Amino acid sequence: MSTRINRRRFLQSGAAAAGLGYFYTATATSAARAADSPSGKLRFASIGVGGKGGGDSTHAGGLGEMIAICDIDDNTLARKATEFSSAKKYYDFRKMLDELGKQIDAVTVSTPDHTHAPASIMAMKMGKHVYTQKPLTHTVFEARQMREIAKKMGVCSQMGNQGSASSGLRRAVEVVQSGVLGSVREAHVWTNRPIWPQAPQVMSRPPEAPVPATVHWDEWIGPAPMRPYAAATSTVEREGQGKGQGKGKGRGGRRRGPYHDFNWRGWWDFGTGALGDMACHTANMAFRALKLAYPVSIVGDATDVNPETYPSSAKITFQFPARGDMPPVTFTWYEGRRGGKKLAPPEELLRKVLKPDEQLANSGSMLVGDKGILFSPNDYGEQYRLIGEGVEESARNVKQFLPRLGGPGGTDLHQKEEWVKAIKENKPDIAYSNFDFAAMLTETILLGNIAIRMNGQKLDWDGPGLKFTNNSQANQYVKYEYRKGWTL
Repeated sequence: MSTRINRRRFLQSGAAAAGLGYFYTATATSAARAADSPSGKLRFASIGVGGKGGGDSTHAGGLGEMIAICDIDDNTLARKATEFSSAKKYYDFRKMLDELGKQIDAVTVSTPDHTHAPASIMAMKMGKHVYTQKPLTHTVFEARQMREIAKKMGVCSQMGNQGSASSGLRRAVEVVQSGVLGSVREAHVWTNRPIWPQAPQVMSRPPEAPVPATVHWDEWIGPAPMRPYAAATSTVEREGQGKGQGKGKGRGGRRRGPYHDFNWRGWWDFGTGALGDMACHTANMAFRALKLAYPVSIVGDATDVNPETYPSSAKITFQFPARGDMPPVTFTWYEGRRGGKKLAPPEELLRKVLKPDEQLANSGSMLVGDKGILFSPNDYGEQYRLIGEGVEESARNVKQFLPRLGGPGGTDLHQKEEWVKAIKENKPDIAYSNFDFAAMLTETILLGNIAIRMNGQKLDWDGPGLKFTNNSQANQYVKYEYRKGWTL
């Protein structure tokens, strides 16, 4: 049987399975065996090689052989090609996976959020191991698909939330699960995001502009509804929000457009806002430590809700049921500013954890138990302190059960190394942020963005059924229709 994919057939809606041929039904082991490298190195392809993708591709290339790089911006692609001169260059990941089929062992995906799932799922259905940046997907439905397909295909996966590789985060998980905090019934997580333009400054689309010759706009739009390209303007060019948002240039004095190459994060069609950008980091430790899964309800309290961009502020409350001997948990997320003040946990709680004259960190998390509190003024939960009589002493006696990756803090490279170890040993569970966990985390987090859209309405969630049981309007946001030629 030929393993070459007929791209025209693949791009036709409903024809993906036929177009993928052998690789659609191959397990990761058999697919990798069919693509054994003469050098003995894993052969990588990287989709999205600018920004975060620059580091992801460099790390992957250092752990094996980079045979293909893909980016919709020719300038970005050319810069990366100076590092990987022998790698083939593409601006369409579908064409890359089509043409290189058997030659690729593993793929990194570091594109804007709305193309994470289409690229990752295409690769996984071909038996490729996948490392995908956070948040894993753009929609709740996509997250469910990522988890199910990774398991079905037996691939080794990892989501790029590098705090998962931190010894500090892993220790926090061990401490909480040992019970030293007692029964934890509250979790609070806050963030310094957004740091890009969105509501209230940006709530409508900018004027159309000519597409630069170096940008492949159709491929950038991908599965999202088509809209015209737009260039940087005086009001939509700064990489900043809140005190920093407004006119000017982005980091390093470089102008950034309203969509490409960074500010897409603030638009519903492309990004996942502050919640999607940072909760996979800042809520990660709490989700792991408390063994959270499907919430039973979510309610959002947001300002400046509009159909184009994410809100100026939001407080989102998730209710989780009991899990084994763990009691129900109220999990609260805070983002943005309201009335000139940053949204944060209640003052009475902050007085218990902050030292005299200590200011609350811009991002962090807090787990409140009946015996003590774990307070982490850190994005990743890797740095924390314990508050409560005898809690610190009890924590010192907690045994280690999670592996350590070396070094005091988690890094992107540590995560890649753990993923590669999982691939080489054919043990997906070695990767701590594999899609079985990461997709559940992402799926739950993205429910919060639906709660923002349904501002003020309590939404009852049927996790296994993937639907809201009390609000049919909210269900329209669980998934969306893709443009022709872009499917899962």
